[in-house]
Amino acid sequence: MKKIIDYTKAVIKEFQKDNVPLLGAAQAYYYLLSIVPMLILLLSILPYLNIDSETAIQAMGNVLPSGTVDVFRENIVAVVEQPNGGLLTVGILGTLWSASSGINAFIQSANEAYEVEETRSFIKVRLLAIALTAGMIVAIVVALALPVFGQVLIDFINLPAQTEILMQVLRWVISISVIGLVLMALYHFAPNKNIPFKHILPGAVITALLWQVISLAFSFYVTNFGNYSATYGSLGGVIILMLWFFLTGIILMVGAEINVVYHRRHGGRKSKAA
Repeated sequence: MKKIIDYTKAVIKEFQKDNVPLLGAAQAYYYLLSIVPMLILLLSILPYLNIDSETAIQAMGNVLPSGTVDVFRENIVAVVEQPNGGLLTVGILGTLWSASSGINAFIQSANEAYEVEETRSFIKVRLLAIALTAGMIVAIVVALALPVFGQVLIDFINLPAQTEILMQVLRWVISISVIGLVLMALYHFAPNKNIPFKHILPGAVITALLWQVISLAFSFYVTNFGNYSATYGSLGGVIILMLWFFLTGIILMVGAEINVVYHRRHGGRKSKAA
């Protein structure tokens, strides 16, 4: 117990020193800019799966914070009901470029946490951000398609009863595993420092758990206590989404700070820059 308390104090100290809320706010800004092209990409795939717009809207409501789906309702209906291969291509290009700015902000934040300077070239950092963005998109697609649309896909394929039970379990296991792997890649490659995968495992696991808990708690708060529509009117959904991105940015940085403390206490100070 004493060791856990000691680690917690060290993480809190790093949290305060690096001004994590400010770094989380910077990430939230870029995440908000990337949400529209990302939705275009995700939703452009759905018409080919024979999933109707109401199912898509309900699924988005299970993933996004309460109240934000109404902001994108018209876009969801238009994209889902009209397959458009050109729109899918534009969505891929727009998402990779736009969302990579958000990952680029996390790269800078990770360097701040590890107290290292960015010596990699602009092109290398941008390509790394795009690669990590593609990984994040895959994780989001898997997390959305398997747990949320998994039953729809199972019914569409018309699997035998025994195989269907196995698929019900696998869709959750695969989803969580993919998200965990992407978080590990994010924490390993983002900072300009060679970090062993075993040193980023604690932060990746805790981040995955915290993100689930915080998202559920925030959604519960917005549904039952936070009447943002009364205060901000039609902008209420955007404000809720921005707050959710802000919390997501902070959680990602908390995981990074946990890894920093763990890394330093296991001889990590001798590690060289990437």
